[in-house]
Amino acid sequence: MSSPVEQLSQVFASDIPLSQAMGVQVLCWQDRQLRLQFPLAPNVNHQASMFGGSMYCAAVLAGWGWLHLALREEGIDTTHIVVQSGQIDYPRPIVHNAIVAVCEAPDDKSWQRFLATYRKHGKARLQVVSRVLTEAGEDGAVLAGQFVLHQG
Repeated sequence: MSSPVEQLSQVFASDIPLSQAMGVQVLCWQDRQLRLQFPLAPNVNHQASMFGGSMYCAAVLAGWGWLHLALREEGIDTTHIVVQSGQIDYPRPIVHNAIVAVCEAPDDKSWQRFLATYRKHGKARLQVVSRVLTEAGEDGAVLAGQFVLHQG
């Protein structure tokens, strides 16, 4: 059986081809936190900083990946996860390689309600916050993303 990092890397490669073009690497899944590495070179803009669209994609991949792995831990093995909406802020530019971290799992009450709704109705929504961090660990982008899980 493959590790969560290996499994998510395989899913990204097979199901989300853009992740390869962006150079995403799954670094770790520990204590319900996902960390992804995104190099600057394939995501650079005309200002020699990370392109805002790449930061948005990185944050969505982190949120999607976090939800995918958290669901597997609950015995729900599906990739029928879509981002429904996202609000992103860009507090500072990223001029070096970025690490994306989904730092905050939703509170337990929201998570349990999400799981119960999915198990009862076959569909549920959950907000996940992901951050694209600068090399110094400061927020380069913060995404509050609404994700939907549905039975396939």
